[in-house]
Amino acid sequence: MSIHTRKSGFDRVFDIANYTLMSLILLAIIYPLYIVVISSFSDPDSVNTGSVWLFPKGITFEGYHRIFMEGNIWNGYKNTLIYTFLGTLLSVVLTLPGAYALSRSELMGRNFFMLMIVFTMFFGGGLIPTYLLVKNLGMTNTIWSQIVPGALTAYNMIITRTFFQSSIPKELQESAEIDGSSITRFFLKIVLPLSMPIVAVMVLFNAVAHWNAYFQGLIYLRDERLYPLQLVLREILIVNEAPAESTLGASDDGSMLRIAEIMKYGTIIVSSLPVLVLYPFLQRYFVKGVMIGSIKG
Repeated sequence: MSIHTRKSGFDRVFDIANYTLMSLILLAIIYPLYIVVISSFSDPDSVNTGSVWLFPKGITFEGYHRIFMEGNIWNGYKNTLIYTFLGTLLSVVLTLPGAYALSRSELMGRNFFMLMIVFTMFFGGGLIPTYLLVKNLGMTNTIWSQIVPGALTAYNMIITRTFFQSSIPKELQESAEIDGSSITRFFLKIVLPLSMPIVAVMVLFNAVAHWNAYFQGLIYLRDERLYPLQLVLREILIVNEAPAESTLGASDDGSMLRIAEIMKYGTIIVSSLPVLVLYPFLQRYFVKGVMIGSIKG
């Protein structure tokens, strides 16, 4: 039997105000993204004069053409795919077992280990000690400088540990041990299949972080053949904003700035599109995993 509750006048006013506020917030988020998309294939002169605000004008794909004419961009795509795949794999392999161990009350020194992990969230060595450590380990100017540093983060560890604590009951492990299962077998055969939401969240967190990373490449890489996509796009923008004639064929500073303007929006789309394509497939697990992982501290 359905129960119909009649809303009061105050409730209806609250609903209208709530929907209006949420619509304005949604518009404030969506509109800048929409502007970037239509500006990427609009005439840069119209963009600069503010004529492009609702529909594209003077449609041109010159920006995308010039971006993809750069040979380095394909090499950057390849490097970023490698860094993203290996970095995400390493992070997930390190985070999940570590977080599960910390979620078990029978682990000796669990609170001490958690205290040390949380300590790193507030106090770090800084850029120079980190650079010297990476250098002394022989990882500078190698792909490992993009993968190993930051492979294990305290934030992801805490979220994953909380998920295991709230989702995997101790009685389940005890029942498996009675049946003769080892802890490793229990983790691989039972815990992981039951933890797909947090696995998806960790994959998305780490994949997005590696895909957008450029600072580590800026610090540790000298060989341009190892540059990730974000660093390649940065180099393209810097070259095209430089007030000098380049190999792209522009003959004056005005043309260079015009090309740089149209390429600016195109590089945003090129660098963000793979993540935007991946996100809808993980969104269902993402919401569930984050919510469960953040309920209890």
